[in-house]
Formats: sequence, C-alpha cells, structure tokens
Amino acid sequence: MSRRISAVKANLKSKTTKAGWVLPRPEASFADPGAWTNIDCDVTPIERRTWSAWTMFGYWFSDALNAQSWMAPASIIAIGLTWREAVVCIIFGSLVCTVPLVLNGMVGARLHIPFPIAMRASFGWHFSKFAIVTRAITALFWHAIQTYTGSTAMTQMIRAIWPSYLNIPNHIPDGVGITTQGMISHLIFWTIQFPILLIPPHKLKWFFVAKCVLVVVASVATVITMTTKAGGSGDIWNLPYSVHGSARSWLILSSLSSITGGWATMATNIPDFTRYLKTDKGVYFQVAFLPGIQLMLGFFGIICCSASKVVYGKYIWDPLEIASHWDGPAGRAGAFFVGLSWVVAQIGTNLSANVISCANDICCLFPKYINIRRGVILSTITAAWIMQPWKIIHSAQSLLAFMAGLGIFLAPIAALLSADYWVVQRTKYDVPGLYRAHGRYRYNKAGTNWRAVVAFLVSVCPNLPGMAASVNPSITPKIGDANKIYFMFYFWGYTSAFVVYTLLSHFFPAPETHISATIYDDGDIISGEEKADSDVPEKGIEAKVSPV
Repeated sequence: MSRRISAVKANLKSKTTKAGWVLPRPEASFADPGAWTNIDCDVTPIERRTWSAWTMFGYWFSDALNAQSWMAPASIIAIGLTWREAVVCIIFGSLVCTVPLVLNGMVGARLHIPFPIAMRASFGWHFSKFAIVTRAITALFWHAIQTYTGSTAMTQMIRAIWPSYLNIPNHIPDGVGITTQGMISHLIFWTIQFPILLIPPHKLKWFFVAKCVLVVVASVATVITMTTKAGGSGDIWNLPYSVHGSARSWLILSSLSSITGGWATMATNIPDFTRYLKTDKGVYFQVAFLPGIQLMLGFFGIICCSASKVVYGKYIWDPLEIASHWDGPAGRAGAFFVGLSWVVAQIGTNLSANVISCANDICCLFPKYINIRRGVILSTITAAWIMQPWKIIHSAQSLLAFMAGLGIFLAPIAALLSADYWVVQRTKYDVPGLYRAHGRYRYNKAGTNWRAVVAFLVSVCPNLPGMAASVNPSITPKIGDANKIYFMFYFWGYTSAFVVYTLLSHFFPAPETHISATIYDDGDIISGEEKADSDVPEKGIEAKVSPV
C-alpha cells in the first residue's frame, strides 16, 4: 500500500511540469523520426480488434436509442405532415445515411485507422486539421446537450423515490437558465457518466449490448402502459394534412434531409469505431441496423404520443415527460425504470457519437500529450461545465438551429473521404504515409489538397443562405428560393462534394498518391519490388502484397 501511495505522489508531482504530461511513444509508430504519435492515433493493434457484427448491432442500438430518435416523428407531424410521411422520412433518411456509413466505415475496418488519420489522404497533412477541428467542435456541443438531457432522466429517477425532490428551493438566479434541483441532477448524472466514459472503446461492446436490452424493454413497457391507459393507440393515425401541393413536397424533402443530417456526425467519423472490427463484414449490416432501429423507436414515439392525447389531453412526444405524469407506488416505480433506461441511453449516445469521437480528434491533434483517456476527460469537463449546456438549451434556440446546420460542413467532409478512398485511390492507401508529414499525402508545401478545398466550397457555399435563415428567420424573404437548397442540404452537400472532387482528381491528378496496392506496413516496401505475403515481416498488423 505504501508503495502504491508513493507512486501516486510521484506521478502527481511529475504532472507539475510540462514534461510530466508527455506520453510514452509506441515502438510500432509510423511517425517521422522526432515526431510524435500515440497508441490511440496509431493503427489499431490486433489485440484491440475485438468487435464483431453483433458488436456493431449493439453499437447502433446504443447510438440510435436516444430521445432524439423517439421524438423524431414529432417535428415531422408538427409541421403539418402525417405519420405516413414521418415513417417514409425515417426509413429513407436513414437509408441515405447508410451510404457514407458503409463507404467510410470500410476505411476503418480495413485499415484500422481513426478518422483524423484517414482524412489526411484527401485533405492533405495540414488541411485535414480543419476537418478534425470541425468534427471536434460539433461533438463538444452535442455532448453538452446530450449530457443535460440525461440529467432530466436522472430527475425522474430521483423524484420517483423522493417526490419532494421536485420541491427543492431554487437559489440560482433565473438568468442562469437552470434551477438548484436541475443542477443537482446534472451533477449526479455527470458523476455517474464520467467513469463509464473512461472505459477504452474496444472494451465497450458489452455496454452497448446491455443498453439494447434495457432501453428496448423500457420502451416496450412504456408503449404497453400508455395504450392500456388510453384503451387503444389513439387518433393520431387519422390526423389530416395541414399543407398541400408543392409546399408539402418541400416539407417532405426537408424532413427527410433533416433525418439524414442528424447522422452526419457518425457518417463522418465512423472509422473511429469500425477500426476495432475483426473483419469488415460488420460494416455492411449497418444498412439494416440503422433504419430498423430508427423506425422501431419512431413507432414507439408515435403510439405513445397518440395515447397521451387520450390520457392527458395533449400530445406528448418526450418519454420522460410522459413518465413525469405517473404517480402512486406503481406509477413512480415505472417512472424510475423509464428514467434509468434513458440515463443509460444518453450515456451510450455520448459514448458512441460524441465524447470518444472528440477525444480521438484531440489526441490526433496533440498526440504527444493527449491520448483517448485524457481526451475524454477534457471533452466531458469542457462540454458539461465550461460550455454550460443549460444556457444553450434555455436561451439560444438560434444556436441549436446553427448546431443542426453544422451538417452542411460535415457532409462534404464525409463525401471527400468516401470519394478519395473508393474512386480516386481505388481502395489503395499507403498507411505509413498517412503518418508522415512529408509523405505522399502532403500534396504541397502548404500540406493542402486544393481539389478538396474547391469541392468543399462548392458543397458548403450554396447552403449558407438557408442556414442563415434557419438561425434568423427574419431574413428568409431576402434570400428568396435560395433556402430551397438547404431543404436538401445533405443530399446536395454530399453529392456535389463527391462529384466535384472525383472530377478534379481525374482531370488534375496527384500521381504521387496513386499506388498499385495497399501498403499496410513499412515491411511491404522492399527495394521497390513485389514481396509475397508470407515473406513480409509482421509488425502487429496484416502485411499484404504492396508494390510501389
């Protein structure tokens, strides 16, 4: 015990200097001599490739089973469409999103590299940092919002045990945007979530499976409870259209695009997770996983919302608000388990979509000092406390619209990764070259692939007027029909960037980046000659025939 205490004291003392934060450099790194990387930026070692297709199934349950998916039909029906259009938008919006999920997921599954490293191939050594920072900022905002949403679920758990919890006197000024009781719930939720976030990603597969079981059981139980109370599923199935003609068509397209855009972050950085797959077969199943899970939870939301109109006299889309009406011993017990399931759901969503992704981005920007564990700590403290998510939700609806609009920046990033790997480079990457500042993917002295810059601007610029109008509706008359492109921002953003980048790379190629076969290791290159698989020395990753 005394030795352990002494070691802890020595470790803490070392952290008082900058040198004490330097991470050990792995021997298998491909980085340039004198440069730095760490194991979380490096190619995933074989012992960490523990995920299977079933793990991906659990992963998508973990990511898709959240309050946003439950309430997805709400925004669609609220703007004047019916449940039929809501179902169509959920199915096809999710299917559209599976295209970049599969294309980009293969990069991680085959090469076992994280998203920030993969982006260097298309963006260039330095310009890739723009994509990394954009993704990290998006993750921080959504981690903040999802964490605060989890605290509302925690409130339901606590009030189910102690109803007087809701009556705690408030000593926080109204301008802050949160009450004393809300702050306590936020602190409790964050304290529970924090140690779970520190679990290494390759060890999280059982958490995803546990979340699947808990959330599905609680969701089914909520549906049964509400339909029993209402004596049926209610009348939402018979609601008429409130919009017609071309306006209805544009609303359908806008709703479909918003469903797709909701997964823009995951479609961009999915290599951060598929890098842990044993084989690439688990990537293809995403085509069925995501739409199926989204549709299931969407129907749960529609049925419970319809029943709530009968039981409580108003449509309620939030499952936690529904549970807040449950009183008495049985009702409070039900509210506790619903709250518990959504606490787990929000933690799982933060794990799969936000905090690990942000940590990957940070550790690839500062590999000498930050690994995934330290990145997680920085991300969750920044998002939950420094960014003050209660203010984001309480006083900045325009900021939320802006955050939703960040999909216009993520769509071309996802498209350029897909186009470069599958069409331009024909699935042949020089993995060691991705880790070298002056390797084949530097492109020029500025470390920027100008083709990616042009494709990015072509994708983003036409969407900016519509994004501005979504943040400030008063300018809508000034931009006219320019906001129509924003109604299909992900379709335009992804497709235009993909096509423009492919054409520019075809007519103005970068020959130094084209190789005849994938290079997995330095051992694959031997005097510029072909080397058989059995003759290539192993370094903890697969070696294959890779002449250059």
